[in-house]
Amino acid sequence: MIFENLPTTPTSEELLDKAFSRAARAGRAKGGYEAQESMLQTSSNILGDNLRNVVTAWPDFDTVDPFYYELADAVLRREFDDDRGVDALRQHLSEISWAANKTHDLGREYIGKLPRGDTDSMRKVRKQGFARMGSVMDQIEDDLDAVGRARDALKGLPEIDPDDPTIVVAGYPNVGKSSFANEVSTANIETAEYPFTTKGIEVGHLDVERVRWQIVDTPGLLDRPADERNEIENQAVSALAHAGDVILFFLDASETCGYELDDQRALRAEVAAQFDDVPLVTVCNKADLSEAVEADCYMSVENGEGVQETLDAAVEAVGYEPKLPHEE
Repeated sequence: MIFENLPTTPTSEELLDKAFSRAARAGRAKGGYEAQESMLQTSSNILGDNLRNVVTAWPDFDTVDPFYYELADAVLRREFDDDRGVDALRQHLSEISWAANKTHDLGREYIGKLPRGDTDSMRKVRKQGFARMGSVMDQIEDDLDAVGRARDALKGLPEIDPDDPTIVVAGYPNVGKSSFANEVSTANIETAEYPFTTKGIEVGHLDVERVRWQIVDTPGLLDRPADERNEIENQAVSALAHAGDVILFFLDASETCGYELDDQRALRAEVAAQFDDVPLVTVCNKADLSEAVEADCYMSVENGEGVQETLDAAVEAVGYEPKLPHEE
């Protein structure tokens, strides 16, 4: 996952401590002009290089898959309390990039100002250079903090490969979505918390004719009407439209899930409208209790009836054809 391995973002204070302590060691190894020159060079290099590493560790959002872009934008809008989302992060990274160049330039500038022969004057110039670097770092203290918070929020995003065919399951709670996902997945269900909900997304994997598929259950997002979701949660649902290749919408005609069938149908209509270009397969689960609803598939996860047929219907609706090596 593209955000999983982002390094921890250092604070302004941590970088200054690192730069100036290394500079002091470098200065002790030399004397006179060379000592002051080495201290300025070392400090500016450490600050500039570390700040540049903060920026380059992030992916280019212009090339990020739309699924991850929209999820990241939703998370960052909440994290920053800023409707700009990803653009707000870009601005913080731009400020850090400016500081990387500035601290590097300050090293050269103050090395050029070092007088020769007068130790006290050289030390004074070097201290002025350190003060200017410290001032630059103070200016981006909040930017480094924001990037660090962004990193911590985004590393919790679910690992969904947008290139793998993906089944998204939807429907009210207790209609059997997770039971179905557990039944058909060949691997254990993995759960990762959405940074914008209190619940977790569940991602399972299965093999269909040697093709790796994903099945995604989204408690807290696709199990209630849109007007009960906040704006950021709705954007997260919109992001799923980029990853989902088919929606399996579960209905419980027996209403033992605790929700009336009319409400379930209304949620189905909302999901169909939001995923308007994604095939939607309606599944009547708990068919051993009631089949009193129009559906594409009738199934009972409880007794195993219709499970494979439902999975087959999802796969058929996608019509996925893997690329052959010569087509890559």
